[in-house]
Parts: sequence; structure tokens; C-alpha cells
Amino acid sequence: MDILVVLEDSNGKIHRLGLEAIVGAQVLANSHNLSVASLVMGINADDLSSEASQYNMDRVLKVKNDLVSSYSSDGYTEVVKQVIERESPKYIFFGHSYQVRDYVPKLSAKLMKPFLADSVAFEVDENLTTSTKQMYNAKLLSSIVPNCKPPYLISFQSAAFNSDNIILGSAQIEDYDISFDASIIKTQSEEPFKESGEDLDLTSADLIVSVGRGIGKQENIPIAKNLAETIGADLSSSRPVVDSGWLPSVHQVGSSGQSVAPKMYLALGISGAIQHVVGMKGAKNIVAINKDPDAPIFELADYGVVGDVLEIVPKLTEALR
Repeated sequence: MDILVVLEDSNGKIHRLGLEAIVGAQVLANSHNLSVASLVMGINADDLSSEASQYNMDRVLKVKNDLVSSYSSDGYTEVVKQVIERESPKYIFFGHSYQVRDYVPKLSAKLMKPFLADSVAFEVDENLTTSTKQMYNAKLLSSIVPNCKPPYLISFQSAAFNSDNIILGSAQIEDYDISFDASIIKTQSEEPFKESGEDLDLTSADLIVSVGRGIGKQENIPIAKNLAETIGADLSSSRPVVDSGWLPSVHQVGSSGQSVAPKMYLALGISGAIQHVVGMKGAKNIVAINKDPDAPIFELADYGVVGDVLEIVPKLTEALR
């Protein structure tokens, strides 16, 4: 095995970030003739392995163990550690989710191997491994070269790869036996991590309506909410909206919020500052409405409307009902 992709459960389906990591593995494998396997575990391991087997890779390792039926950083660390020690992959890919941020640093310490976290690109050239990361609110890119031998642990930022580019195939599912003593698990998570009391995972949204400072004031937020409800979209915002207290921080998209890659991102009154763009540039289609014709968001948008969101959005909502 050359590449191991560790997949995450999202309500019985592979988390979108995991699908993107599979694409990254397929790209690397095709360019360097490498083998790819994926690892699934947890209470929904059967469903996850069945889904993973539909993609072009060599093996799907399915771990069913009561000690990892639910997530714990200790349990997941031990499972992945044993698989790495047994299979000796060179590269271990993850999506950069909250769960990965929780347990992979511990895995890195136990293996004494680097964790190249939140990468936007990854290259292997004549045995030189390079991870690319964004710095200073995505104003700069840095190239990181590990100074040790593999394996390397690499997590990818949302939209580093496009899940639409995943290659279908047929992979063999293997029941993979992992055993360890229950005393290893020191802590047990009660529920998945959330940034606030609200249950809003924008990273999995297909449609997003996002509001910026151009919405004017908090009393105008319902205009955007009505549109979002009409088209079945989630509501997000830029940082100034959160800083002003108009929406909770869980709605924030950008370098200090969530990174998203929906099928459509409708930006209402958002200027397009780099701090926001870094969190939504992976959207398949971007539609911008802004009264400033020189707003940077129009350089990124697939479709743009120059006008006042307070006039356009209510009419758009009514037309779509």
C-alpha cells in the first residue's frame, strides 16, 4: 500500500472532505503509479465501506470494533496507528475536519512523523514531498518539505480537490481486524464538535445564501433568510456580519470561519475580501449581488448582478416561490 485515505462518517455517508481526499489520492496515484486504499470505522462502517468500494482504489479496509463504534480520539488514533504500522503506507490522507484536527496531532506524536495539516496542494517529485499551505489569510503560499522519511500525515483544506472529479471503479472490501485494550481510551466524546449551540455544518451544504455588510443592518437579515428557506439553502455570512452581532459565529465563512464548497454560493452584499474568499472559492457556481460594480467578488463570480440587495432579493424570493 502506498496511499491510505482515512474516511470520516457523516450520518452514514462519507464526509465530503473524505471524498475530496480520495480525489487527491487518485491524482497522486495516477501520476506515480501508486496503490490506494481507504480506511473506514465506526458504527456505520458497513455503509461507508460499501460507498467507498464504488471508487477507483485497490482496497477498502473496514474496521468493526465496539471500542470505535463511536468516536474517541484515543480509539481512532490507535486504529489508524495499527493500520499504518501493519501496512506501511507512504502517505496518509485526511480531510481537514474538526475530528481530524482533534486526533491526528496525537497520532503524529505517537508515530513521531509530521502532520502536514490544512494543505491546499501536495506534490511528489523525484522522491521530494512538498505540501503547500496558505498563510496570512491566504495572502501567501508556503511550501513545506518534511525532513524525515515517510510515512507522512496530510490533511487537505476544503475544496483543495473537487469531489466531482472522483473516479469511479470497484475496490475490494476487507474486514480488517484491529484489537486493543479498552484501557487505552481515556476520554469519550459525547457528541460531534460544534462551534456553537447551533447544529450548522456548512461544509456539507449544497446551496448557500451568504450575507455581507451590504445587507445594511440586522433587521434586514430576514430578507436573506427568506431567500435561503425558499430555495432550501443554508445561511452563512462574512466576518463583519458576525462581528456586528447580526448572526452567530457558526454562520461565518472565511479564513476564521468555515470553508465551504457548495454547488451554488449566492453572495449578497459581500465585497469579496480575501479573508472571505479563501473560505468559499471552492464553490462550483458563485452568484454575486452587490451595488458596487468594482467589488472584488465580481472577479470571482460566475454570475453577477449590480444592484441593491434590498431591492433585488425580495423580488427574487417572490419569483422563486
